[in-house]
Amino acid sequence: MKVVKFGGTSLANGAQLEKVIRIMQADSSRQVMVVSAPGKRFSNDQKVTDLMLSFAKIVLAGAEDSHIIQTIVNRYLEIAHYFKIETTELKLTLNKKLIALKQQHYPNFDYLYAAFIGHGEYLNAMVITQILNHIGCHARFMSPKALGLQTTGSPLAATLDPRSYQQMAWLTLDPQEIIVVPGFFAYDDQGYMTTFKRGGSDITGAILSHGLKPTLYENFTDVSSIFIASPKIVSHPMPINHLTYREMRELAYAGFSVLSDEAIVPVIQDSIPIQIKNTNAPDADGTLIVPQRTNDLSLLPITGIASDTRFAALYTHRYLLNSEIGFTLKLLNILYRHHISYEHMPTGIDDLSIIFDKQLSSPAQFAAMRADIARELHPDILEWYDDYAVIMVVGEGMANNPHIINDILTPLSQNNIKISMINQGASRISVMLGLPVNQAQLAVQTIYYHFFGQ
Repeated sequence: MKVVKFGGTSLANGAQLEKVIRIMQADSSRQVMVVSAPGKRFSNDQKVTDLMLSFAKIVLAGAEDSHIIQTIVNRYLEIAHYFKIETTELKLTLNKKLIALKQQHYPNFDYLYAAFIGHGEYLNAMVITQILNHIGCHARFMSPKALGLQTTGSPLAATLDPRSYQQMAWLTLDPQEIIVVPGFFAYDDQGYMTTFKRGGSDITGAILSHGLKPTLYENFTDVSSIFIASPKIVSHPMPINHLTYREMRELAYAGFSVLSDEAIVPVIQDSIPIQIKNTNAPDADGTLIVPQRTNDLSLLPITGIASDTRFAALYTHRYLLNSEIGFTLKLLNILYRHHISYEHMPTGIDDLSIIFDKQLSSPAQFAAMRADIARELHPDILEWYDDYAVIMVVGEGMANNPHIINDILTPLSQNNIKISMINQGASRISVMLGLPVNQAQLAVQTIYYHFFGQ
């Protein structure tokens, strides 16, 4: 049995859904289908998730909402019409669901937003199930609640309660059926809908893979593979045929957007391979993410290069810092006091830098933190870099290459790219570089062209 997830671009309209159905029919072991909400049909279009968010804002404002409801309903009816389904009853059902959604009581605004945007997936799974049965496939809609998926944490960034996996263990599948599961959301212990973090449907697919133990988790998107570097930075980069869990985790941290790191953790626990495939080119090899390399897989020195500009850095210099007992403890207490987490803390004899994820704290928190550090720790130099980028150079083959640091840094130096931080993990399969945002793109290009040519 395989778990198969389809993203929003794969389900944007009837023609795309027809491709998805052919993919499901081509392999009888594809029995668990995780679906996103319909994505953009063309460049200036709106995703259904965005329409649902607009609907929520209109309801909160107390404004007229009939137009937005009709727009949302029409997106689903358009898909149903493609398969020649009589839509009178479906239209009534969709309208009732959306009207009930705005009439429900919610503990706070976050719960309201979670319910509204989560219904993009809910309604799509419901419609797709009807379409599958209409064309002769034996399909069953399966709500996350019926599967026993229960969440904890905040409504818009929920995490799965591990006890949910015990509930999934009891699920049995008819060998001839497809179960259609809406991605992105589940329910908390009070029965309220909550949503996962970004890439939420990917997370649902990974959760189901961990709970149902398939032979393969297939993730269909709009790209044929994961590339060594972002096509937005390097023109026509080479594809990655095989990738290990460790490599994927390292690359996802620095912005590899095909799968977030949260979306692969559940499958890592069971060593289930993940296949990245393209809905529009399903016969392409794609990228296979595996537990570990085997001898017949080529081990290039570098597997991937990723960069992200979401960081900030704090540099402190104080003479004899290394001999002052308790300096780091005092610094960390200040971070704790302001509810700020840090990503990395490279140190020297008299120097200490801290790398922060700017998405996790507000500018006001960072400003208050810096003021307390200056007042309480009295550093000789205290500098804040708000435009900081991190580049991850990753590859299982790096561990056995004694020249890898030199091979990475030499071409960067030749291009006058100033690296302010270098960190190689204990696993030796990654090198992290810190540098100004305005040099990050050139740095990625320089590393890529040095190892893989033009």
